[in-house]
Amino acid sequence: MRKDIHPDYHIIDVKMTDGTVHQMKSTWGAEGDQLALDIDPSVHPAWTGAGARLMDTGGRVSKFKKKYEGLGF
Repeated sequence: MRKDIHPDYHIIDVKMTDGTVHQMKSTWGAEGDQLALDIDPSVHPAWTGAGARLMDTGGRVSKFKKKYEGLGF
């Protein structure tokens, strides 16, 4: 393995939007730095399912549903 080409992994604190802090390894910042998130899995609709909706641009969603309607989607 070549030396000096791999990033330095260290422990940082990640502060979620609800105020909880988790320690994890990262290449961001320096050892002990705190990264404050604006959006995290506890509030983002992609993970919570809130506000999920399909944008049917040009009938793509309808076409997909019609094509695979027999498979139980």
